[in-house]
Amino acid sequence: MSAHDANSDSPAAPAPDRAGQYVVVARRYRPRTFEELIGQEHVARALTGAIAANRVGHAYLFTGARGVGKTSAARILAKALNCQQGPTATPCNECDICQSIAAGSDVDVLEIDGASNRGIDEIRQLRQNVSIRPSRARYKIYIIDEVHMLTREAFNALLKTLEEPPEHVKFIFCTTEATKIPITILSRCQRFDFAGIQLPSIIARLRQIVEAEGVTADDEALAMLARRAAGSMRDSQSLLEQLLGFGGRHITTADVHTMLGTAGDVRLAGLVGHLVARDARQAIADLDLALTEGVDVGQLLEQLLGYFRDCMTAAVGCPPDAFLHTAPAEHERLTEAGKELGLETVLAIMQILDHTLARLRYSTQSRTLAEMALVRIANLENLDALADLVAQMRSGVAVDLPETRPARPSIGSSAAAISDAAAKKKAELPPRAPEPNGALSGVNGPDSVEPRRAQEPIALSTASVDAIWRRALESLSDLAAENAALCESVTLAAPNRLVIAFRPKYTACRVFCERPDQLAKLQAALAEAAGGTIQIEFNTLKEEETATAAPRRAVPNRQRLAEKAEHPLVRRAAELFDARVVRVEEQDG
Repeated sequence: MSAHDANSDSPAAPAPDRAGQYVVVARRYRPRTFEELIGQEHVARALTGAIAANRVGHAYLFTGARGVGKTSAARILAKALNCQQGPTATPCNECDICQSIAAGSDVDVLEIDGASNRGIDEIRQLRQNVSIRPSRARYKIYIIDEVHMLTREAFNALLKTLEEPPEHVKFIFCTTEATKIPITILSRCQRFDFAGIQLPSIIARLRQIVEAEGVTADDEALAMLARRAAGSMRDSQSLLEQLLGFGGRHITTADVHTMLGTAGDVRLAGLVGHLVARDARQAIADLDLALTEGVDVGQLLEQLLGYFRDCMTAAVGCPPDAFLHTAPAEHERLTEAGKELGLETVLAIMQILDHTLARLRYSTQSRTLAEMALVRIANLENLDALADLVAQMRSGVAVDLPETRPARPSIGSSAAAISDAAAKKKAELPPRAPEPNGALSGVNGPDSVEPRRAQEPIALSTASVDAIWRRALESLSDLAAENAALCESVTLAAPNRLVIAFRPKYTACRVFCERPDQLAKLQAALAEAAGGTIQIEFNTLKEEETATAAPRRAVPNRQRLAEKAEHPLVRRAAELFDARVVRVEEQDG
């Protein structure tokens, strides 16, 4: 027995070592009873109630993320059913059966790895063995871990046995991906979903383990480990195992940062401050200092993504309890950063960081990619103000351009110079007489801008499909319109149902348009254009269909000029620079 096995104060006393071998923390402090199953009280309550009422099922499915107690719960249930004092909801953990089940060596409790025993031959062998009665216990229990890895044929071979097993057989399946399990298997099991473990519970458990190991630790150091584990108790204990391996008797936040390759709170706060201030030069300088200190580029970007995630939650009014990556004490600072940047800008920052992290996996230029991300973030405009401006333009209301940020004098002075030059030029020129079809001529001043008149709906028919689709896209000015415009054909397949076809090279555009939010946007635009609800169906043309597909009908140049000149952003640019549309250049698809 190890020195810690005698510690009865710990809620889960360490499991015994075998032949003096070292056993890792995650195994030594594994829960041994339902009461010790942290964060899964709903599962423990249901299973103990079933045992007490003698209503134990023949097949159970435990599903949830890694390290949340699925296999531990399966072993506890096996002990509860086979304990010499049972069946009981509180196994003794002293008898030979309980100890052998805890060690994973009991002859009547078979733990099978679904990843390496996934074929039909292994399942056939299992079916032959279920008829053999247990050697010494009440039940023969099969615990199949990662059961979703079984092949379809193996699942089919298991169906009959799973539905009507012998009375002495129980099945317990564990998986992290329940969606991959056939519905025929799910319908034969009692399913329990294991939730991610809450941060305070993980911190409390780590504190108990540290005390049992005779080591001290800073509260913030344990909180960092718990946040890093992201709801997985086993991950947090594995990280603690690494820290204990350092040999120190006191664990500090500096030890955690050194082990994880992350930046300290001061360094991270400084870097975020420079990004909020739009100081790209100093942000890159801070990145260089962090790398000199041994911080990993990928870990730093993940820290920034987590920081701005919590900044987003603060910006929308969530309490500090909603933070996943920063301490609640940072709530005021995060709120101020959210107000300074604006919610839309924070979301854009998160997208930049997420895109950069994805690219890091396939590039050897990790530092360069990180620097590009920081510069892009530092040069982001106030997107909240831009969103308001676009909304006003789309409504046809005259708007004033937002003031340039004082933090960037070079860009601001250039913008002011351009604006002054445009105003001066406009003052010197005489008023321009309106030309026929004024959409092609000079645009009147802001005072004469009138809201666009609502257009009459177009009756939906085979002949009017193109016109309705074009009007619907013209009413949108975002990525939905840009991606939908790359379709190859629009056909009326049934009353009030359009089929939008894309070439194979534009499959990504089709997938984007199929997203529920984008699909709803396109359908709303079509409903406005046609005066009624229209359903949309997307598909991708086959190669032979694209070869014979009729080319898109060309839009007359004068019509294209008129359509583009009426776009709100084009109209505003024409006002600012006293210009008019003279040519439309289409980008080659």
